[in-house]
Amino acid sequence: MRTIYGFVYTLRPYERGIQETLGKYNGFVMPGLGFQIPLVHITRVRDVREHTMDIHPQAVITKDNVEIMVDGIMWVRPTIDEEAIKRTFYNIDDWQRAIVQLAMTNLRQEFGDLTLDESLVARETIATNLQRVLNTYAVEWGLTVSKVEIRLIDPPDDIKKAMHKQKTAEQERRSMRLLATGEFEAAEQQKLAIIQRAEGEREAVIQVAQGKAEAIRLVNEAAEKYFVGNAQELKKLEMIENSLRENSKIVITEHGISPTLLLGSLPVSTDGEKVNKILKSIHN
Repeated sequence: MRTIYGFVYTLRPYERGIQETLGKYNGFVMPGLGFQIPLVHITRVRDVREHTMDIHPQAVITKDNVEIMVDGIMWVRPTIDEEAIKRTFYNIDDWQRAIVQLAMTNLRQEFGDLTLDESLVARETIATNLQRVLNTYAVEWGLTVSKVEIRLIDPPDDIKKAMHKQKTAEQERRSMRLLATGEFEAAEQQKLAIIQRAEGEREAVIQVAQGKAEAIRLVNEAAEKYFVGNAQELKKLEMIENSLRENSKIVITEHGISPTLLLGSLPVSTDGEKVNKILKSIHN
């Protein structure tokens, strides 16, 4: 705040003011050139830009009775309308100190409602709640709290050591879990490969068996088609040769040779020349 006692004054674009006449409010002063009567008029000026203000470090007790050090920062500005500027002068003596003390008090309350673990992960929630509470009171002083940030949450050394050990153990458990998962996946892949290889070998065996069965079928078909008649002719030839060898009787009919084996030794029913012709025709 600055106070103007002279005859001529100037307010900058980021300033707003009030003018008093013999100690009484006389009017709202906007940026620009102004005039007043010294000793009769006084002009009081506010800077309405954002003010960066520290929330001083302090010890707070969490819900689970752990003492931690916290601090923060906030951005506060006087609201630019006439009524708000009047409040900054008439409703509070030192608005900057007042808003800082209010922030420190409510910061202790916010952390007192949370455990240590909750406090460590609730920076944004605490800041939002604190901003809301501060604005509830700051409006009576003609102020607006634009933003609040929690900068530091510092547990005691023994708590930090315990947290570090817990974090290390958690990382080790996570690493072992990842390793076990990797080994399991590798075993599953190996099992799948073995199954696929066994399936391939089974298919190969089936195909070989099917090929052999098909070959046997073809041989049987060929035998039935080509061997039966030839076997009959060969059997006839064998019978004729046996008949000749044993002097059996040979009967020649219009349908070919029909050797008949008679009891005892009988002469051949035809001469040797005819027999030779018959044998040649059989072989052919």
